[in-house]
Amino acid sequence: MNKIGIIGGGFTGTMTAVQLITKSTAPFVITIINERETFNKGVAYNPYSDKHILNVITGKMSAYPDNPDHFLDWVMSRHEFQDRDKTLIANSFLPRKLYGEYLTEIWAETIKIAESKGIDVNVIDSFVIDLDVNENSVSLLLENENNLIFDECIIATGNQIPRNPAVINNEFYKSKNYYQNPWLIDSVKNLKNDLPVLLIGNGLTMVDTVIGLLEQGFKGEIFSISPNGFNILPHRHNGLKYNKLTEELTDNLSLFELVRLVNRHIKTVREYGVSAEPVIDSLRPHTQKIWKNFTDSEKELFMSRLRHLWGVARHRIPLHMHDKIQKLQIEGRLHINSGKIIDITESDKFVSVEYFNHHDHKMHTLNVSRIINCTGPETDLMNVEKSFLKNCLIKGILTQDKLKLGITADTETFQVLDPQGRPHTGLFTLGSNLKGELWESTAVNELRGQAEKLADKLKVAKHSQEVKNAETL
Repeated sequence: MNKIGIIGGGFTGTMTAVQLITKSTAPFVITIINERETFNKGVAYNPYSDKHILNVITGKMSAYPDNPDHFLDWVMSRHEFQDRDKTLIANSFLPRKLYGEYLTEIWAETIKIAESKGIDVNVIDSFVIDLDVNENSVSLLLENENNLIFDECIIATGNQIPRNPAVINNEFYKSKNYYQNPWLIDSVKNLKNDLPVLLIGNGLTMVDTVIGLLEQGFKGEIFSISPNGFNILPHRHNGLKYNKLTEELTDNLSLFELVRLVNRHIKTVREYGVSAEPVIDSLRPHTQKIWKNFTDSEKELFMSRLRHLWGVARHRIPLHMHDKIQKLQIEGRLHINSGKIIDITESDKFVSVEYFNHHDHKMHTLNVSRIINCTGPETDLMNVEKSFLKNCLIKGILTQDKLKLGITADTETFQVLDPQGRPHTGLFTLGSNLKGELWESTAVNELRGQAEKLADKLKVAKHSQEVKNAETL
């Protein structure tokens, strides 16, 4: 019986398993390795706060590519939404925790399907600490010292925790007053109000952390520092579609030509009182193809000059959340800085942070009780501590793209490529690990499609092998 392993049980791993089980026409064994606490939701949909909400409207959050209203219909079937207007809910931003419940229900229904098909489903609460590729199999070594062997193995590990910023005193990162993982509730608990808290980073994670601090009753001041300050935009034009730009898209546009085209259309919509968001959103279905057509030098230029601007335009927050951040700034509760941290030292009374402020071009010192790293996921595997992916990179099982954004893979088959560019027969990856190959590969819209496509590929590969075996006999 065929054995399939999935490393990671967040949205990507779960929906890949769901698709494999749903599409199967014969029994097989599927094993998912993931920490029990975040299984089938991942970090994103297992938040510590009920006030952490989705950044995409309900109508676009279906877990199934072929059923775009699946999540919306599920929401409307719940008693607390039955007297609500469906169009309103479709265009609303709901709690991430609710989406986690949605995924849990999908998984429960999938288990029933698996039982009816004789499919053996195992979920192991552990971590993978090493991986090896053999001639016809993939072997995993787990933290609990178990060894597992699979015919096919899928790496669906999702995002890594943030990298520690470079400072003079790296010893501080061992302190109990430093939280490298901002997605754990411990990062915002048990704070006194007599000293401020410092957040490193001014993106979406910073917003979530601010909300988490307030929910935990923190009444002190909150400071944040990042190279570019706070530039997050709100969603202002829900449902507004703009098609003129995509009518002018052609194959093999250079980066320069694309930027010029986008700027021209942004200028056009602004003449009518509309901001740039609908123009940027119209590019969304085409970004992967555009990225793949860029040269290596164009990708490097994008990362150095345009990445931040793209992030501002693409990663927006609901309007009421944006208003909350603005209000906290006006009240003097939240102080957002553009700068660079130079050094961090710790005494018995506080943590002292020295940073260079980009606005006044001066050094400043800030005394805080705690530092929370909100800089976003690390992508360079060599900077990730105790990672089986780092081990695989060192051993030459896999390689990274030149920008070190993810794992090099064939985006049609999802097979991991070795350093010589050869695909591993039974080793696959998808999700955020494909960021270097596709750039946009982290949102539900991309992940659900990848899960379905990989399930189809594995089903075809299995059928082909059965035919091959029969011919051999």
